[in-house]
Amino acid sequence: MYHNPVLLEESIDSLKIKKNGVYVDLTFGGGGHSKEILKRLNKEGKIIAFDTDEDALQNQINDSRFIFLRQNFIYLMQNLSFFKIKKIDGLIADLGVSSHQFDIKERGFSYEGDNELDMRMDVNQNINAIKIVNTYSEQKLADLFFYNGDLTNSRRISKLICDYRKNIEIKNSNQLNDSLKPILNKGYENKFLARIYQSLRIEVNDEIGCLKKLLNQIPKVLKPNGIASIITYHSIEDRLVKRFFKNGNFNKEPEKDEFGNIKTIFKIKKFIKPNDLEIKENPRSRSAKLRVAKLI
Repeated sequence: MYHNPVLLEESIDSLKIKKNGVYVDLTFGGGGHSKEILKRLNKEGKIIAFDTDEDALQNQINDSRFIFLRQNFIYLMQNLSFFKIKKIDGLIADLGVSSHQFDIKERGFSYEGDNELDMRMDVNQNINAIKIVNTYSEQKLADLFFYNGDLTNSRRISKLICDYRKNIEIKNSNQLNDSLKPILNKGYENKFLARIYQSLRIEVNDEIGCLKKLLNQIPKVLKPNGIASIITYHSIEDRLVKRFFKNGNFNKEPEKDEFGNIKTIFKIKKFIKPNDLEIKENPRSRSAKLRVAKLI
């Protein structure tokens, strides 16, 4: 299986699909969410799907109601304008890395095995994890691990990597893992390395920057009462989604008008986590969080 969709039924149900509606799947991947949406549309309905990964091309759906775009979802508004679609009824995003990307070890997303540190979702882009670990300054690396991985020992991590690369260019996962051996606590190695690789992957693909650009477009593309359903997998992106749905911005406090009244953009509809059965069947779903909001 290319990808086992997380919270599939819950996320699709949350969209309250209109049979003749227009929907956007921002992270097509294996096509699981798009296929479920299509089942609930009539012949007048439409779904537009985005994915930068060329591997997702093999999963395109042969249906006249389906449009696939091998582009980053930050170009949402641009493409809707191209197709002369003014507003949509709903959108869904399943953020992070697909099972397929993790399982194809040569893509470099996993800390397991001896694989080249690539981590690019779009293999045509120039920067990869090798370039980052070997060219970023010690301070820049420390900031990366602190902000992208919530790693409080980010300075120590950065120094170890920089000291290691003085003698050898870090090109693969074994070398990166080896550079961090002095701080790999027995029993917690996997959890720690997962955060290291998450931090680098976020930087390689500018995931936080792209997510912010996407969120800012949502109020402009949804119809009144249109629904946005977003699945996150780590606290950094989840905080952004939560704050934007709640406050209309990325700050801790909501925006207010000149009279001090809070500007409310969304009505928060749902917050859902996978149940025990789903986590047992798909352990990668354990950190998933689905947040759903309706445009007022």
